[in-house]
Amino acid sequence: MSSRPRRSVYVPQEIEPKWQTIWAERGVMKADDASPKPKFYDLVMYPYPSGDLTVGHLRNYVMGDVLARMKRMQGFEVLHPFGWDAFGLPAENAAMKRGNLHPRTWTLENIAKGKRELKMAGILYDWDREVTSSEPDYYRWTQWLFLLMLERGLAYRATAPVNWCPVDKTVLANEQVINGRCWRHPDVEVEKRDLEQWFLKITDYADRLLDDLSLLDKWPHKVRVMQTNWIGRSTGAEVDFPVDGLPGEVVRIYTTRPDTLFGATFMVLAPEHPLVERVTTEKHRARVREYVEKARKETEIERLSTEREKTGVATGGFAINPVNGEKIPIWVADYVLVTYGTGAIMAVPAHDERDFEFATRHNLPIREVIAPPNGPQGLLRQAYLGAGALVNSGQFDGLDSTAAIERICDWLEQKGMGKRAVKYRLRDWLISRQRYWGAPIPVVYCPNHG
Repeated sequence: MSSRPRRSVYVPQEIEPKWQTIWAERGVMKADDASPKPKFYDLVMYPYPSGDLTVGHLRNYVMGDVLARMKRMQGFEVLHPFGWDAFGLPAENAAMKRGNLHPRTWTLENIAKGKRELKMAGILYDWDREVTSSEPDYYRWTQWLFLLMLERGLAYRATAPVNWCPVDKTVLANEQVINGRCWRHPDVEVEKRDLEQWFLKITDYADRLLDDLSLLDKWPHKVRVMQTNWIGRSTGAEVDFPVDGLPGEVVRIYTTRPDTLFGATFMVLAPEHPLVERVTTEKHRARVREYVEKARKETEIERLSTEREKTGVATGGFAINPVNGEKIPIWVADYVLVTYGTGAIMAVPAHDERDFEFATRHNLPIREVIAPPNGPQGLLRQAYLGAGALVNSGQFDGLDSTAAIERICDWLEQKGMGKRAVKYRLRDWLISRQRYWGAPIPVVYCPNHG
């Protein structure tokens, strides 16, 4: 009678340490830079060590480990490193809540615990290449890169409106503002402040970013479209509208439709626009200030929502339309953003949906200047957004939109009233956060020389 095979029993406390020791002794996780084998770099996003690792962390890192092991078996020299994205506000706040611990102490404790847990899970990292972004041996290279960008004009300081949490005393990203309140302190209203910030000039690379999307032929089409729209390249003209009663002062706007200039019947400034106070008359000042204060508490996402009514207030000031000399009222409205374009628009309600809605709500003039293929519409029930023949446009009447854009841009440049321009939805990257636990910006500030 044959004996039945003995059933093996999996005892993780015995088997796991055994094989982890064998792997470590053999150095199977180490990459040889001089190896003649084909190379494979396997990097899974580093965690924030502001608390304990979770099952979600292990899910990601196990998948990366499976890929690394498979590539080794396929004959690749695999570099599978690990590190810790260790700077940031969450770690700083967590440390402060634990008896005013120094963030570094809290962070290193979490790193030690997380590293122990990852090793227990049997994930094969080359720990000799471990990096911690909050340590000087790492962030010295962040500082080196920053100084290179500063020397080459790609890092600069500028005043900009920011979301400010009065509790954490730090700048918040738009997505960290929820219903006008701080994401970490739901009972605290976020303030809008104008602060001097550090920026990286990523807009210098906008065209290259856009052009090189064509090289990413293995990316999903919808992702490339999203990136194209995010960069948001547009061509048009910058046009100066003189401010009535303020000699030498102009409201500069950017438009992709110079062919509609004759249809501008009012102007709109963003609540944060620097000219708001100057163009506002005493009669309107209190109401404008109240509106501006309310708008500054709203996020850009809220202000741009297509589901809300377009609100605004008149300033009592006027601008002069440079193409026909017409005096048009200046309004303030929160659907215009100071961070996009020039922070001011010429409103052409006959040929822009937002302007049409605003003009209808506030009883402002609507003048048709682009006739659709079937001829002028006269009394408009909605904005006509397409191209067509110019009407009510003086010397440019009868031109089609394409030709009119070129002719009007030529005329503006000859008169010194405007120029052709290219704009992007992409904005320069605001990098400063006014917090302690972050890579120190390696610049000394002198009270006498800046």
